[in-house]
Amino acid sequence: MSTHAYADTRALTGRSLRHISRSADTIITTALTPIALLLLFVYVFGGAIESGTANYVNYLLPGILLIAIASGIAYTAVRLFTDMQSGIFERFHSMPIARSSVLWAHVLTSLVANGITVVIIVVVGLLMGFRTSAGVGAWLAVAGILALFTLALTWLAVIAGLTAKSVDGAAGFSYPLIFLPFISSAFVPTESMPGPVQWFAEHQPVTSIVDTIQHLFAGEPVGNDIWVALGWCVGILVVAYLGAMSAYRRRVR
Repeated sequence: MSTHAYADTRALTGRSLRHISRSADTIITTALTPIALLLLFVYVFGGAIESGTANYVNYLLPGILLIAIASGIAYTAVRLFTDMQSGIFERFHSMPIARSSVLWAHVLTSLVANGITVVIIVVVGLLMGFRTSAGVGAWLAVAGILALFTLALTWLAVIAGLTAKSVDGAAGFSYPLIFLPFISSAFVPTESMPGPVQWFAEHQPVTSIVDTIQHLFAGEPVGNDIWVALGWCVGILVVAYLGAMSAYRRRVR
């Protein structure tokens, strides 16, 4: 990214973050459903679920964080769709700014907003009894994986925001992504699932990401899970980025 594009992206990101700060309820709303799921599964279902761990909140928290991110990126699609419909993109393009900076501003805003949501949920988890032996390096690894996951899903949200025909369509693409952790190792070990469901759960991206974060929080070796998780995140990110840029060029030409 050139210095000119970097400066433009920083300015437009500041604009988006100011909008977020004026509607902090967006971040709170994004965090509420995952927190409600955390409370429900720990205090209502937790006693009946065999997760192989004494503290179910330790097992559950990584999956809840992924659900929160999948929920949060819907707002990126909606904000982008709203900007497209309001004509703000055309006004930006009439100014001497780098075209890519308009999209990157939305992406970086998503990264910041979802990061705040993740911190809120971790704090709630700690209040509920979440404990970890992870060191600084493990925490940084968790933060890096979550950031990469957020970037990958955000570029998918960019595609939705650019191509949707309605605001409901822009937000609705995230529903399958929110549902995906439920068919993974996020809530119960995959070994307890029926054959076809188990096969799907073990070969979709969320399971490897959840397993990696669980091992990092437990201070255990992550094995090959981390490479599978990174492979999924990077693969989705590259494909989504290329798709988003293609959709952007078609939309603003």
